[in-house]
Amino acid sequence: MTDRQQAMHDFLQRAGWGAATITPLPGDASTRRYARLKDGERIAMLMDQPQGAEAPTAPPGAGEEERRALGYNALARLAGADVARFAAASNYLRGHGLAAPEIHAADHVQGFVILEDLGDALFADVLVQGGDEKALYEAAVEVLARIHANDAPAALASGKPLFEYDTAALIAETDLLTEWFLPLALGHDVRREDVEDHRKLWRGVLDQIGPSRRVFVHRDYHAQNLLWLPGRDGVARVGLIDFQDAVAGSAAYDLISLTEDARRDVSPELAEAATRHYLATMAHQGPPLDEVQFRREMAIMAAQRNAKIVGIFARLYKRDGKPRYLDLLPRVWGYLERDLSHPALAELRAWYDRVIPKDKRVVTLP
Repeated sequence: MTDRQQAMHDFLQRAGWGAATITPLPGDASTRRYARLKDGERIAMLMDQPQGAEAPTAPPGAGEEERRALGYNALARLAGADVARFAAASNYLRGHGLAAPEIHAADHVQGFVILEDLGDALFADVLVQGGDEKALYEAAVEVLARIHANDAPAALASGKPLFEYDTAALIAETDLLTEWFLPLALGHDVRREDVEDHRKLWRGVLDQIGPSRRVFVHRDYHAQNLLWLPGRDGVARVGLIDFQDAVAGSAAYDLISLTEDARRDVSPELAEAATRHYLATMAHQGPPLDEVQFRREMAIMAAQRNAKIVGIFARLYKRDGKPRYLDLLPRVWGYLERDLSHPALAELRAWYDRVIPKDKRVVTLP
């Protein structure tokens, strides 16, 4: 038994689940692991989140001043989310009538949580089985509208701050594309001037958004992190998981996470219907959004998110030995190319077309 397994065994004993059978669940791209616990008629989920996850790295040779300027400290503060933050975020969402899992027990030092089991009906699976795509996406949008009815809190329970998803952090994320994908795609070292131009263009685009209203941002709001709970009512029909990386940011971000899903195709028609439903729901519960401004913000946040994902998937292959993520790149590039067609992103589109020709946007394994 490893030290980690022993720590988990001791935690389960202390929490009154020592006799439970443990069934591990498939993993994802993160360091988190999940297992289902069953003890007689009781069931629950165990989240195993090793603490102190690796922080992002700056480009080779970058000094401390450059690191600060590029926002790597800002990005690092978003890395390695702890279980105390997960519990605080869950309580925040439950306080707004949403179906985040109840926390039964937690060890914030070791990184273990026993939480309510919301079942197996992931949106992604329900849709494959013939579920009503329009109805599920409308329900997911209504959850976002409920969350966005309130400004982001300065802090969650237990004094956990809700970090700002600010320009420094957003640019540090787009740097993942030039750091990891670009050398992989081009087959040679990246020119420093290309990296600097990419960063400068992104800063100019993000400055167009300005100081918009800040809301609670899940950061990974898509069909594999939402569960369908048809036995519940209203917004509680959508179970929420994997929100431990939540931040205070743009209301457009999670809507884009949903409608430009890296792991499943979302048609432009469905994305547009979901966007219209979001705008209508927001208008119904308060002052309507400026649609032109919001759609510009959506395009910018969509391009930012997809550029980041391209970099992350390349890193998962190159650093972590997970080649299956390369198979998802064509879909993500498809979204990104569509996002870059917005007039607000014209200069960035020109950079991508010049530096990463379309035949270089798919990585073929040797």
